[in-house]
Amino acid sequence: MLIINELKLAKELIKFPSITPVDAGTINFLSRKLRSLGFKCKILEFKTKTSKPVKNLYARLGKSRPNFCYAGHTDVVPPGNINDWTVNPFKPTVKKNNLIGRGANDMKSSIACFVAAVSRFKARNKKFKGSLSLLITGDEEGIAINGTKRVVEYLKKEREKIDFCLVGEPTNPSKLGQMMKIGRRGSITGYLTVCGTQGHVAYPRDANNPVPVMAKILDRIENIKLDQGTKNFQPSNLEIVKMNTENTADNVIPAKITATFNIRFNNKHSSSSLKKKLNNVFKNACRKSKCSFKISYMVSGDAFLTIPNKTTYMIQKTIKKITKIKPKLSTSGGTSDARFIRKISPCVEFGLAGKTMHKVDEAVSVSDLKKLTHIYHNILINYFK
Repeated sequence: MLIINELKLAKELIKFPSITPVDAGTINFLSRKLRSLGFKCKILEFKTKTSKPVKNLYARLGKSRPNFCYAGHTDVVPPGNINDWTVNPFKPTVKKNNLIGRGANDMKSSIACFVAAVSRFKARNKKFKGSLSLLITGDEEGIAINGTKRVVEYLKKEREKIDFCLVGEPTNPSKLGQMMKIGRRGSITGYLTVCGTQGHVAYPRDANNPVPVMAKILDRIENIKLDQGTKNFQPSNLEIVKMNTENTADNVIPAKITATFNIRFNNKHSSSSLKKKLNNVFKNACRKSKCSFKISYMVSGDAFLTIPNKTTYMIQKTIKKITKIKPKLSTSGGTSDARFIRKISPCVEFGLAGKTMHKVDEAVSVSDLKKLTHIYHNILINYFK
């Protein structure tokens, strides 16, 4: 029976320069590896008119339920200046017990641990009752429109059931075992333009300056207290990230000014309720100043919470037994593809320590790789008892 080594597979995956949305052969390679373990693999390619095609993979071993799914992504962020790395980011190297390479932390190593754990479980449990599946996307680090979101739509259409899903994102701040994610805050980005009338700075009465209006609006929304947080979520926060008049002259009142802001919000709000609240602020400010405004929004996802169940607590106990640390059930951090999967299945997130993700010399401890494989393997043993 084929047993997969997690370190060897992690190295093989990292060698593919799969920078979002480029697949570079990763999905086909992983599909071949899973087929060798007996999985039936479906490669799903999606695209839109304005985006490049994205490859995704849904692989399943077995036909019966319950169906336990591991989910993750093979795409990575750009390495930045390669000269700043101590190794080539796509030629993985082990130094001082650390595997270094782009995707070593986020999250090709977790996928390697998935596959290694599954190979061990299958070797020792040839006739288990249920199914194992992997949902792997190549579109998580980007705008995520042709990745897990589309795969979930496909699974719903095909009436494919997932009974529980574990997403392998790096969830631990600094040490393996510290944290599991049982939910995430929502994310909405606003693109605001305030329009006035261009003119000469010496004749302000013949113009209408939109800059002070924008300043008042941004001050107002920056100081809105959205909430105090909840039992499971930290307080929602709004951050202004860009502002621009595109004005190249110092003696011209600009015709318009743009600003971008982002809100990370808990489950006291929805993207719709936040839009309504903000639009009222824009309308009132612009009406008083006789300016006009345009606003568009991009919603990455609404807040969600997976109410802990017996599987959640089983996973927590399994992690504690192996790491000697009881992981905190958390909703902190940014968005993840769990926001799509939770529509068809309860899910939690647990992976490596994320302190080097997206950084130069992204790395993972080789001993953590072995421990994570052990954790994922024991989760399967306990789930299918």
